[in-house]
Amino acid sequence: MARPKKSNENSTRTRNWTIIVYPDSAPENWRDIIDEEHIEWVESPLHDKDINTDGTIKKPHYHVLLLFGGVKTYEQVLEFIQPLKCPIPKRVHNARALVRYMAHMDHADKEQYDISKIVAHGGVDIYELLKSNSSERYTIIREMITFIKEFNIDEFQDLVDYAIENHYDDWFPIIADSNTLLLNQYIKSVRYRKIK
Repeated sequence: MARPKKSNENSTRTRNWTIIVYPDSAPENWRDIIDEEHIEWVESPLHDKDINTDGTIKKPHYHVLLLFGGVKTYEQVLEFIQPLKCPIPKRVHNARALVRYMAHMDHADKEQYDISKIVAHGGVDIYELLKSNSSERYTIIREMITFIKEFNIDEFQDLVDYAIENHYDDWFPIIADSNTLLLNQYIKSVRYRKIK
C-alpha cells in the first residue's frame, strides 16, 4: 500500500486523531488491534444509513476517535493505523464535537444514530464528552417540567424512575448532576397545589 503524502493540515503534532473504518476492508479483529495499543478511543455506531449528495447510500463505516496520551505526528498515526486498512487519519480539533457527530446529534438533516451505541474504549469518559451545553440543558429541563405538568407527577422518585427507564442518555444525567433541587421543588409545588 503506497503511503499517502503528508498534507499541510496534518503536519502538526496533536493528541487526538480520527479515522474511518470500513468493515468490508478492515480485519475482523480491528478493535483488538487498537485495544492492544492501550490507548483511549471512541467508536461510533455503524453508519449504514448515511446518504451521499447524489442520494445513494454511503458505504457502511465507523468513525473512530483516537485519544493518544501524548502528541503524535501524522506519520506516527499513519503507521499506527496501517494494520486497519483504513483511509488516512485526520487531526481532531474538538473531541467533543466529533463524538457528538458520531450520532449526528447536531445535524438534524442527517440520519440520527443511537447515542447509547457510541462505545468508549480504554477508560474514556463518554458522558463527559457528550455532556449537554447550557442551552441543551435548559431545553431538557423544560421537557421534564412539561412532563411533570402533563402527567401530574407529584413524587420525585417517579420522575427519576421514568428518566432511568426512558431517557437515560439525556434526562437522567441532568437530574443526577445538577438540577435535583429545582426539579424536586417543582414537584413539591405540584403536590402542595393538589392538597390546596
